[in-house]
Parts: sequence; structure tokens; C-alpha cells
Amino acid sequence: MQGSHGALADPAAGAPMVAAAPTACRAGGRCYTAPMTFQASTLTGSKPEQYAQLHDQARGLLAGERDRIANAANLSALVANALPALNWTGFYFYDGRELVVGPFQGLPACVRIPLDKGVCGAAASTRQTQRIADVHAFPGHIACDAASRSELVVPLLRGDELIGVFDLDSPEADRFDEDDQRGLEGIARLFVESLA
Repeated sequence: MQGSHGALADPAAGAPMVAAAPTACRAGGRCYTAPMTFQASTLTGSKPEQYAQLHDQARGLLAGERDRIANAANLSALVANALPALNWTGFYFYDGRELVVGPFQGLPACVRIPLDKGVCGAAASTRQTQRIADVHAFPGHIACDAASRSELVVPLLRGDELIGVFDLDSPEADRFDEDDQRGLEGIARLFVESLA
């Protein structure tokens, strides 16, 4: 597939993806797009090995970029396409009162989530990852996508400051285990570090 932002190939086939890097402007208003090479490959090995590979891909994807929207958009796409059995992958950002939807992959989402509602609100308010095997058994669950059966939400923290949450839903019950939690917490840390 060829797009306006670079040449993309099928990551499932293990082919490289080459995308354009952020546009930079020189003094005098001359702008250019520096090439950024990014390779997505099929994850192999044990689940911890797969997350190590995904971590390396995420680090390469985020290298040199500080914009939270750009990085959240690219990470959402990377994770949604790399991991099986996900129906929603994305970010909610804290605006000082509530969580507001950011970049994601999946069906249209709830736009605003109070901190006292749902799995995302629980992760934000407790500042602890929520790994929920059955969302229908979770008190106050917000069903943005009726197909979701399990969920993992990682709070995004810079010190004590709440930035938002990284949210993943699955149509499979009990989809996420401890390896998923550790791996996705690592991806969330990379995102927060990219904002520094």
C-alpha cells in the first residue's frame, strides 16, 4: 500500500514499513520531511520475547518525536496491528477533570470518561494498571464497544502527574495475562518518556 506519508508494506508479511518523519522547517521558512525508516515485523517466540520485539519497534517508531498526538496515533496503530484479539487500542488524555479520547484504533469510542467510571476511570484514579478478565463483571463498566469482553488499562504517569491512560479491549474473555500487563506497561513507559 502506498500512502502520502511514505511507502507502507504489509507488516503481517514481515515486509518493512517506511514512513515520513515529522516535517521540519529551517530558518527562512523552508520545510522538508526527513526520512524515517521504521520496520514492523511479525512477532515471534515466547510472549515475553514478542513484547521485547514490540518494545524495540515502539522505541524506533517514537525516536525523535515529542508530539503526544503523533506518538499516541502511531503506537495505537502499531499495537493494534501487532497483537492478536484486540478490538480497541488507544489513548485517553486527562484534561484536569476527566479523561478525553485521544488517538485509537477501533470502533468510535466514548469521548469523555469521569475518573469515577469504568475501567479507564479506575486506572486513572488509582494510578494502577487494571487487568479485567470479564468487563461485564466490573462495577460501573462503560460499554463503548459491546463486543469487548476483557480489558487492560495502563495509567500514564509522569512522576505524580496523570497524563492519561493506555486502553486495550478484547472480544475474548480473559485475553490479558501478566506477560501482557508487563509488556504493555513497558510500551506505556516508552510513550511517557517520549514526551520529555
